Amino acid sequence: MLKKVTLVLTFVGLVSLIIPTNLLAQPYGYEGTQVCGMCHKTEKAGQQLKIWQESKHAQAYKTLLTPEADKIAAEKGFKTKAAETKECLKCHASGYDVDKSLIGAKFKVEDGVQCETCHGAGSGYKTMSVMKNKDEAFKKGLVIHEDKEKFCKTCHNPESPSYKEFKFDEMWKKIEHKIPKG
Repeated sequence: MLKKVTLVLTFVGLVSLIIPTNLLAQPYGYEGTQVCGMCHKTEKAGQQLKIWQESKHAQAYKTLLTPEADKIAAEKGFKTKAAETKECLKCHASGYDVDKSLIGAKFKVEDGVQCETCHGAGSGYKTMSVMKNKDEAFKKGLVIHEDKEKFCKTCHNPESPSYKEFKFDEMWKKIEHKIPKG
């Protein structure tokens, strides 16, 4: 019996080394702001799309297309332009490193830091029937960060070559998007 258990555990361990971890970690596909914005644009829904469109997050990828960004990338020793550098893209774009089979037709990396950057890839929870059932939405990939400041600081931190003091409370007021009561 012990031999069988050991054999099974060894097999599972070997299989886990063979299967790419991103396939295990990313079961849902990215849909893009156009898909999210279909429902999250009205005043009744909290105008989340408008809040995002008017934020610097919506421009995050575009900042990588500037000569200044390329200069910073070169100074950091990167051999590619900023918009092609993983270390830059990780904070300026969603889905840049995701298998193309997990990218919806309306998704654009160029949309920068978008809905799914913070809330998880949306293919599993994008439908109204799922979104109306919060537990089901969470099961299908929706993410709502309990410690928003900690999550934001995964990018807004001194590791960034263009870091400026990050005042979470002040910045959160600019992007907060609540659903109105009533």
